[in-house]
Amino acid sequence: DPFRISELSDSDLKQDPARLSDEAASIAMLGGRRVVRVRGAADGSAKVFESFLSDPAGDALILVEAGELGPRSSLRTLFESAKNAAAIACYADGREQIESLIRARLAAEDLVPEPAALDYLLQNLGSDRGVTQNELEKLILYAGPKAAADKPGGKRIVTLDDARASVGDNAGTSLDEVIDAAMTGDLDGLDTALARARAADTNAIAILNALSRHLMQLHLAAARLESGSDAEGALRGFRPPLHFSRKPSVQGQMRLWNRRRLDRALALALEAEGQCKSTGQPDVSICGQTLFRIAQGARSARR
Repeated sequence: DPFRISELSDSDLKQDPARLSDEAASIAMLGGRRVVRVRGAADGSAKVFESFLSDPAGDALILVEAGELGPRSSLRTLFESAKNAAAIACYADGREQIESLIRARLAAEDLVPEPAALDYLLQNLGSDRGVTQNELEKLILYAGPKAAADKPGGKRIVTLDDARASVGDNAGTSLDEVIDAAMTGDLDGLDTALARARAADTNAIAILNALSRHLMQLHLAAARLESGSDAEGALRGFRPPLHFSRKPSVQGQMRLWNRRRLDRALALALEAEGQCKSTGQPDVSICGQTLFRIAQGARSARR
């Protein structure tokens, strides 16, 4: 029943801490217990939850979703110690688990991925088990009827083209698109990529973290170039290794951004992350403004 579910974000609670209690105390239109789902919670909202747990309003079930929280996280510690709350760890699938899932699901339909297709699937699936399974269902439908005999034994080979045509990247492509658009000065592309990231419920701080990591990788690549390395050698130093589809864009970024400009961009990204965590301003706006400032800097460098 959609009338019994309310969704809030961490930024909603920062702007109006009382909303949690208001939503929890609300009565469902058609009766029944309500669910209040809070997405993207972070340590900055720990005091809001501490206040609520000390004097909870209503009987709604409060479901709080957070990213990776370390042992010293105030939010994690609060939920682990509270008598009326619990913290449930949800660990991301490792490469071996994802590969086993892919092979098993495809084998059930007499499908076998070629090595290049399997590598593509491993790189583009895995951030969410449910989404991964849905993407595999799309691939199975695309591949055709069960036991279409592409080789003896009735097994059909799933090619790289099959995988590319049917499976989207739910692990990192939205972040890569945002970062690459900003670093190349593609304002229209950045606007589109940010919209996709928001639709995928990508946290603004996650975007800024990814941006900072990428800027540091570019800084190291610039240092390698200054030490006499060629562009290919500098690209090979990226960790994790760049997907081949990103290499042309990153090569262009290396030509646009020298170490001085990278220092300024990294300072902007780190400042924005700090503002998201401390000022209470909408983190989506802070993140967007920072990315567009960096994109404008890239456009200036091209002139």
